Amino acid sequence: MVTNTKLANAFKYFDEANSKDPNTETYEGKIYPKELLYAYRMTEKLNDFAPNAPEAVHLAARCQHICRWEIPRDSYDMNRVGYLKWRQHLKTYHAKKATAILQKVGYDQNIIDKVVFLLEKKKLKKNEDTQTLEDVICLVFLEYYFEPFAAEHPDQKIVDILQKTWRKMSPKGHDTAMQLPLSKKSKDLIALALKA
Repeated sequence: MVTNTKLANAFKYFDEANSKDPNTETYEGKIYPKELLYAYRMTEKLNDFAPNAPEAVHLAARCQHICRWEIPRDSYDMNRVGYLKWRQHLKTYHAKKATAILQKVGYDQNIIDKVVFLLEKKKLKKNEDTQTLEDVICLVFLEYYFEPFAAEHPDQKIVDILQKTWRKMSPKGHDTAMQLPLSKKSKDLIALALKA
């Protein structure tokens, strides 16, 4: 992993922002602000998956969901169109929040532009860094958030989501996903999704 003072300071400010999340999640007996825990998981997964990724990827991974709770899902229509508008607004919002912190820390415009590019998911499948970030996002989802989500929805919906997730990932991402510590039911659903 890239390590330097600017990166450490950026992580500190990203984490301070995410520590204000009023939503919490308990993990291994400790209560965390939800988006702070997500940020930790993103960094940990990136360090495992692609430790030598460029600095901009490490920055983007850490601030992927920065202050997400400030734009709740129900502030948009609860349908597919509303969901897509919400996701697009979030990308712009995260980029704006991250830019302010990166400027404060002293990053040059070149790095800031790269982080914004990544947060906006530009050139997925065509840009190596965007693909790395997307793989990490999908791996974090599958390892930590998929099973609780799956428990609340019918299998057919879960299979559809798994197919969409799989399409976003690279072959390396697929190989890594198959090694995750998932339950038998989850692995069966993945198998069903891939078969379909």
